[in-house]
This record gives sequence, C-alpha cells and structure tokens, in this order.
Amino acid sequence: MIDTLIQGILLGGYYAVIACGLSFMFSVMRIINLAHGSLAVASGYGLWLLASKFGIPPFAGLLIVLPFMAAVGWLLQRYLLERSARGGALLPILTTFGLAIVIDNLLFEQFGADTRSLAPFIGSLSYDSWELPGGIYVGKLAILMMATAIALLGGLQLFLSRFALGRAIRATAEDPDTAGLVGIDARKVNALAAAIAMVTVGIAGAFLGMRATFDPYSGGPQLLFAFEAAVIGGAGSLWGTLIGGVVLGLAQSLGAQFHPQGFLIGGHIAFLLALFARLFLTGVPIVSRASIGKIRLPLRSKT
Repeated sequence: MIDTLIQGILLGGYYAVIACGLSFMFSVMRIINLAHGSLAVASGYGLWLLASKFGIPPFAGLLIVLPFMAAVGWLLQRYLLERSARGGALLPILTTFGLAIVIDNLLFEQFGADTRSLAPFIGSLSYDSWELPGGIYVGKLAILMMATAIALLGGLQLFLSRFALGRAIRATAEDPDTAGLVGIDARKVNALAAAIAMVTVGIAGAFLGMRATFDPYSGGPQLLFAFEAAVIGGAGSLWGTLIGGVVLGLAQSLGAQFHPQGFLIGGHIAFLLALFARLFLTGVPIVSRASIGKIRLPLRSKT
C-alpha cells in the first residue's frame, strides 16, 4: 500500500505539469484551451524528430522546442484567441477545439499512426530507480517530473508575486480595463502569458514522450487528465494544480489495485467527487477570477 501511495504521488507530478499551462491560461485570459493536449503531443513529436533525425537528445532539444512553443503561444493569442474572444465565451472554446482537430490530423498525415517514444533517447533514465527502505523503488524519471512540477509552479508563483511583469499579468487577469489605466498593455500581457503557458505545454510534451508512447491522437486523453487535475485543485490556482495532480495520481493508483480498468475509473471518480463537493457542499466555485496565485492585486496609483 505504501508503494502504491508513493507511486500515485509521483504520478501526480506529471499531471501537475500537464495541467499547469491549462490552468495558467484560464487564469489570465479566461480561455479553456481544448488544443492543450494536442499542442503537448506536437512538442513531443518535435523532440522526437530532433532526436531521431538529427541526433539531438531530448533535454538538449528542449532548448529549440521551448522557444518555438513560446512563439506559437504568442502568435495563437495575437491572431487567433484574441480575435475569437471578441465573439463571446463560447467562440474561443470552439476555436481551440477546431485547432486541436487540425493539429491531430496534421500530425497523423506527417507521422502516420505508429506510436513514438522518447525513452530510447534518454538512456537508462526511463527505467532506472532508487531503492527506498522496505524494498520500495521509485523511478528517477518520476522524481524528476515531480521536482519539475514543484519548480515550475513555484517559479511561476514567484514570477507573479515578485516581478513587475508578473504583477502586470495578475493585474490584467483581475481587471484588464483598469490595468490599462495605469499603463499596462493588456494585449501584450496576454500574448506573453500565452507564450509562458506554451512553454509549460512543451515541457509536458517532453515528459509524455519520456514516460510513455504517444501517437497523433494522444492529445485528447492528456487534455482530460489536465482538466481533471485543474478542476480538482481549483482552476487558476497554481499550487492547487499540484494538489489536484497528486489527488488524481493517487486515485488512479489506488483504483488500479482493485480492477484492471480501475486506473482510469478511479481518477474519474475523484474528479466527480471533487466537482460535486465544490458545487453542492462547500459552495466554492470551480474557478475564480482572482484565483491566480490565490492573491488579489489591488491597483493603486501614486499621487
């Protein structure tokens, strides 16, 4: 049982990484990006292409893929998401849904239906482990994913709290019109936030390829896991995303102990219980405009 709990907690690190960008983008721009999983898979294919065709290891390939993903996020926000948001709350959802379909089919046309993996390009990291007292083994890759989740979420929290640009993002998330009155360009801030979100998506795609196989249509399940982790933790809360990922990982690991299909069912049950608890028991909304970093940013002008 202890081994199951440890493995579930470590699995939650991956879910926290993949949910980070989804939660962050919703916090700032109020957009639920249904292309989130497909973009993560696309970054995985980019790393695989660099490794298989050019011999660039995945970790070195991130130096190429992450700036590219940041540019993609910037362009998506400026030329697609921003314009669709003017048509109401539903249009961006439909836009990103269509974008996911386009990405999936382009990947299928380019790479076919065969599964790919980054595991052959990272050496023994994909299967090496450390032995803990009691004969419990923890994978080095799982530890790396959890450490990355904590560093990523902690770094974003620090950036939003201590840096002027981060405070501008928080101010724009709270009230873009008022932020404009104190000289903050909401368009540029939103584009920057989308670029940051896509960097986290690129990291999630790398871990997806390292820990498992992927194909052009793997984006849907990854989007589902990210959405469940974000809702369990409270969409828009960075540390809540980590908690949500851990809860989802624990539920899946415990469910797998009872039934072969319990891995997925356990996670879905945890998601539904958290959803109903928020709606009917605590009265806490699933999402909140001020939930980013769980800190409000009052705007004060100096006189």
